[in-house]
Amino acid sequence: PQPQLRSNTVMPAFLRDLRRRSKSSFKRQKSDGTDSSKSNGINGNGNGSAPSMPTTKSSSTLNSSYGGATPPISNSQSSCNLQTMNGVAPPPPIPQSRPPISASSSNRHSVSGMSGLGSPSLKSSIPPSPYAPRILSIADNTWVYQKVLSVYGTIADPATQALEGSLTVSRLDDQLPPTYWPVSASHFKALIYLIPGPNRLRFDFTSPKLANSNTSNPIHSSYLTLHMLPPLCAPPLQLVILLAKDSPATFDAVPARIEQEGNGLGTAIQKFRMAAYLWQAFTSEQMFRNKLGRRVFRMEEEWITGTANYRDRELGTMRSEAKVHVVRCSKTVAELRDLDLAQQNPKASRGGDLFGIASEAVKDHFKPVPGQKQYVSVLLLDSHWDKSSQTITGHAALGGGGGEIQLAIFGSHALQTYPSSIEEVVPAFSDCTPTDTNYVANDCNESGSAWEAANIGIGAHMHETGHLFGCPHQENGVMLRDYVTLNRSFTTREPYSTRTKSKGGLVLAKDECAWHRLDCLRFKGHPCFALPTDPPRPSDESVQVWLVDGGNVVVTAASGVAYLEIYTEGDDLCHVWQEFGDGNGNGPIQKQVILTEQELRGRLPADRRKSKLKLSIKSVAGGSHEVEDFSLLTSKASRLKLSNGQLAFRSSKLGFSQMEGSQSEETIFSSAIQQTKLMTCVRVFHGFALDGIEFIYEDSTSQLFGKRGGQSGGSEFNLGTCTIFHILVGHPIADFVRYPTRRVHYRVLCQERAVVGWHSHYDESWEKVTCVWECHWRLGKFSGTSERVQHCWSHWKLWAVGRWIWYSYYAVSDA
Repeated sequence: PQPQLRSNTVMPAFLRDLRRRSKSSFKRQKSDGTDSSKSNGINGNGNGSAPSMPTTKSSSTLNSSYGGATPPISNSQSSCNLQTMNGVAPPPPIPQSRPPISASSSNRHSVSGMSGLGSPSLKSSIPPSPYAPRILSIADNTWVYQKVLSVYGTIADPATQALEGSLTVSRLDDQLPPTYWPVSASHFKALIYLIPGPNRLRFDFTSPKLANSNTSNPIHSSYLTLHMLPPLCAPPLQLVILLAKDSPATFDAVPARIEQEGNGLGTAIQKFRMAAYLWQAFTSEQMFRNKLGRRVFRMEEEWITGTANYRDRELGTMRSEAKVHVVRCSKTVAELRDLDLAQQNPKASRGGDLFGIASEAVKDHFKPVPGQKQYVSVLLLDSHWDKSSQTITGHAALGGGGGEIQLAIFGSHALQTYPSSIEEVVPAFSDCTPTDTNYVANDCNESGSAWEAANIGIGAHMHETGHLFGCPHQENGVMLRDYVTLNRSFTTREPYSTRTKSKGGLVLAKDECAWHRLDCLRFKGHPCFALPTDPPRPSDESVQVWLVDGGNVVVTAASGVAYLEIYTEGDDLCHVWQEFGDGNGNGPIQKQVILTEQELRGRLPADRRKSKLKLSIKSVAGGSHEVEDFSLLTSKASRLKLSNGQLAFRSSKLGFSQMEGSQSEETIFSSAIQQTKLMTCVRVFHGFALDGIEFIYEDSTSQLFGKRGGQSGGSEFNLGTCTIFHILVGHPIADFVRYPTRRVHYRVLCQERAVVGWHSHYDESWEKVTCVWECHWRLGKFSGTSERVQHCWSHWKLWAVGRWIWYSYYAVSDA
């Protein structure tokens, strides 16, 4: 037999001790809590005393994903993080309860503040410093869904100690370099670049007024674990830099900037990407403050050399970063810079043409298929400050769109002042360099210094992106012009302002600009803001409005009624609104809401209560329905007594009957008067546009709405138990591939269940409207208007007969 060398070899005592120490320090522990150091004859602290706790249960906020929640102020270390940094696999999950850690006589962990490979392997027994950073904006172990996160917090108690210093934010795995943020009057704000998965972070505070601040071993530390999950369930916001076909791909900048960082396409991409990260961080924090979760849009990404920090650029580290598409349009630089296209030129006759040029170029680049929306924010790189005319050419600040493209455009005239990385954010928003109008623009005379120009450029472009997402102008916030203080969301001190002639000072959360509450509610229902934890998005986003007995109005929505906006006569902005449920999307969804005129008027200021009321009602899924005159809807004009004595109620109008040339026409169904009469068929007369609809009964009688025209014989649909037919105005019935003209698309589910109609505006955007009634309602009347001067627009009203009894809701899928 082979000799057993291990049994015949005598190991020196000091080697046995070293071997035991190595095992107890680095050997992976079993998940059942067995202390492997006991089997080696020593405890987990590396000394001869009895262990106070099993080694496998050592934990802290550094590895808080494996344990219970701990406030961010706790000063702690975890052996599992040292193991991770040294290439050793971390221990398996530990129990939720955290046993107390007793003081140890060993001096192995006396250096409590050290980070990196030399940090202690076990949780320190030293109590946390009262000057350890306290993160107020987010809790430990929170899940977030964006690349860059904004956080804020305090040092000690700002009311009693106004400390100045520096905050260092570092990752325990060293995948990203540390970043440094100023602390002003014990307040700090920071941006954190996140990687998918757990992000274990350390926050160190240093100040010349505190002990140990001038050493490499800061003791004022706290820890935070954040989990990042990319929200791949939502359509992305696409970032595009648009160039003329002969563009040199440069942007306006002063000579010193050009010498320092360049003004070429690569620099533009880095700056635009960083601006989008700031939009994302700002919006997520605003949604959270509005109690709507850390909900934010995502951006398409690509695998490239990282640009968000200096180290990635120097080392060529590859990362998944927001993709910036570079698109060339069909126009030349001279054509784009034509003064007749400049939005800020009061004499421009084509001031909105840049939007169409950008839309055409973007559509040609992305080539969206029918039904696929693209959300695109465009930077016009060929914008140029024309000193002779004192005009920014090649620039327009616009947002909106429809059909397959939702678009925002903005010029690059302030791009030189944007940060290109996280390290540059605070310097960019603190740079008081005067704007040199020999080279660059002072936009709206609100960009007298570099930091103010960055506010205008980044903030105004975010404003237009808000329009892209469907936000109108608001009474305050980003969708007014509050973005001129965007810097306050990322810095704690504001420099001297040339705009306000104020010296600035400390800026806290209450001083920051914000998305208006109504903007946040819109984002909540927008598909771009969907989160992986959301339930499946309802296919029916429509809202229906019904008049019922007693002058009440019933609002129904299959996805739920979210909120309504109340406008009085002359209002351009919404000042009064009503939210349903708990207002935050967490309470019970209300699929039916009853409104009374008295209640609505009671929400208005006393001097506006007798004014005309207009409502804009929003569904949980993002649908919208407008009631132009609520009093008219509840008046006698909305009631009709039929020849058999029954009472019929008009619903809210759908479509565009207000257009010039529209002619009103009504058809009361015979089946509504005679209960025994059965409608069996619907014949649609159409060609390029809808001409008429004929309703045919089983006794061979019929009623014609409109006229017979178009294709001979029209298209016939027999009504069975569950028959659906489509009417597409503007194209043949069967053509669902592409609709190059304005159109109205109707879908009807018969047998007293639901009628669903789609109509589009001039910008080719689709609006889906659903009219729903239950078995105690019958379709009693079809009325509407149409005009065919240039395009055919059809306007329908649904009449219902009978007693209002609501049992359930029907959402009709797109067949």
